[in-house]
Amino acid sequence: MNDLLSNYLPIAVFIGVAAVIGLALLIAPFAVAYKSPDPEKLSAYECGFNAFDDARMKFDVRFYLVSILFIIFDLEVAFLFPWATVFGDIGWFGFWSMMVFLGVLTIGFVYEWKKGALEWD
Repeated sequence: MNDLLSNYLPIAVFIGVAAVIGLALLIAPFAVAYKSPDPEKLSAYECGFNAFDDARMKFDVRFYLVSILFIIFDLEVAFLFPWATVFGDIGWFGFWSMMVFLGVLTIGFVYEWKKGALEWD
């Protein structure tokens, strides 16, 4: 029984240290935060316009369309990184399958471009 407890002691210590660090990181910002921000800190940030009265106000859908299209194409291009790391091992089949993927990606991009989905007018 004592041998069993000594085998699990490092795990218990690890969990205890992780809990202490986690709680410290949750509590520390409230203890050291600057309490009175200046007007520059309270001003509009990246959105480019000041806060308005009603949170249910309608936004232009083009902003969301462009951002979703960016995320979709960005994630698809992210598939190139693992492909490039194993390029020497996958041979011609891997090369041509990626060319088909990039072709479909290009066709989708041209389609979105021709439909005007990337225009911000």
